Amino acid sequence: MPVAKLCPPSLIGFGAASFRDLSLVLTVGTGARSTLHLTMHLAYGLPLHPRRSKNGRLAVRIHLKGVHSVHKKLANGEVKVYHYAWRGGARIPAEPDTPDFIRLYTEACAKRKMPPPGTLFTLIAEFKASAEFQNKSKDTQRAYLSYLKLIEGEFGDLPIAALADPGARGLFKTWRDGMADKPRKADYAWATLARVLSVAKDRGRIPINPCERGGRLYEAERSDKVWTEVDIGRLLSVAGPRIEAALLLALWTGQRQGDLLRLPWSAYDGKHIRLRQSKGGRRLKIPVGAPLRAHFEAMPRVSPTMLTNSYGAPWTSDGFRTSWGKACAKAGITDLTFHDLRGSAVTRLAIAGCSVPEIASITGHSLKDVEDILDKHYLSRDQALAENAIKKLERRTKTVN
Repeated sequence: MPVAKLCPPSLIGFGAASFRDLSLVLTVGTGARSTLHLTMHLAYGLPLHPRRSKNGRLAVRIHLKGVHSVHKKLANGEVKVYHYAWRGGARIPAEPDTPDFIRLYTEACAKRKMPPPGTLFTLIAEFKASAEFQNKSKDTQRAYLSYLKLIEGEFGDLPIAALADPGARGLFKTWRDGMADKPRKADYAWATLARVLSVAKDRGRIPINPCERGGRLYEAERSDKVWTEVDIGRLLSVAGPRIEAALLLALWTGQRQGDLLRLPWSAYDGKHIRLRQSKGGRRLKIPVGAPLRAHFEAMPRVSPTMLTNSYGAPWTSDGFRTSWGKACAKAGITDLTFHDLRGSAVTRLAIAGCSVPEIASITGHSLKDVEDILDKHYLSRDQALAENAIKKLERRTKTVN
């Protein structure tokens, strides 16, 4: 019978009370190996690396990244070792493998990460701590952080006072234009900088936002990027049940990929799907059409979420994107994206005779956005609408006659 007992390890310079967990040794018989379970140091949150010394006693080694040691020979011939938090960093006047050494190291690293006062670094740090950033989804935060790093590298040491200079906007525009070969990246970088400065202005940190209404370099032409019945049939012919479920859910609800991947079974009551969109926070109650309802009834409920991967677990964004791309490639579909299904859903509803308010109540678009989608991107080339229009006119003409 297994016997579990608490065993205080031999630690380098620390008492067992310094750790969140004591070591747990699970012994099964006399010849079984012992397993050490330690988490991390309570005070500093540093990872622990258990080791067994030559005499068999357990010890813990804490790896301090970047510590730089210098050997200096003194006048009396003695060799002195000086330790620094990093090359060129603050000296640590304590002996290694002691609590004081780790404390001074972590304090030096914390000071190093503090942004220089009075610079754009400060505004970026304040933005990261703001509700405007913290309330965003994890995916949105990751997207922000990648562009914030880009901005820090270019303008991090720019004085805040310089933002009020008339030439600041031109400086930022020149930076954006330098990425013109990648217009989407340039637009996202500009939008991120504009958001940081917008939050700073709203909180009284700067008088003006030099990146307001900057325009866009990337103009997506999606007027012919609509999932037709042929495209849908091609994908369904090669897709597995998990991709099929995502496709049908997107076509019948017109929702974004992230919201669909997070959609729980509890949001479905047999007749409606209730959800709150991550972008904009709009709450929707979407009636479920008979084809989608029949598919739901046949789906196994192996996870809290409706859509799952091959392991029966919720999809990650990257995992779903990869599987979706493979299915599209297998079907020979190269010029359509999952996001195009959202606009395609708008088109399908319009062809079915739905009004703009009716479409908006399902997809969650604003009325203006629905009109813009129908006017600029999809309906201009949709022959089915033209056919429907002529048939309606024919029926009206016969009635009048």
